[in-house]
Amino acid sequence: MNKNFDDQFEVLRKIETKNFKNQRALATQLGFSLGKINYCLKELRKKGLIKINNFNKNPNKAGYAYLLTPKGFVKKTKLTLNFMKRKMREYDELEKEYQKLKKDKK
Repeated sequence: MNKNFDDQFEVLRKIETKNFKNQRALATQLGFSLGKINYCLKELRKKGLIKINNFNKNPNKAGYAYLLTPKGFVKKTKLTLNFMKRKMREYDELEKEYQKLKKDKK
């Protein structure tokens, strides 16, 4: 899986939690630059995976709301499964290496 999919996965996961105030906070939480998070959000919107609603006109709210679309939720689920499969493969490979090292020590 390439880095772009990992970045999309992380952004989709974080958007689903709604645990950030703005793009700057989202970028900080993910360890991304502000430019990178802006680019990721635009690409996810182009793909129809998120909706971005502007609340600047409402005096009680400032900024934007980021929401997963149904398509975005499906994509996040697929990315989650792929992430878990990759981690399980990595674990299996490490376990094999460990067992080999353990056997070689004897």
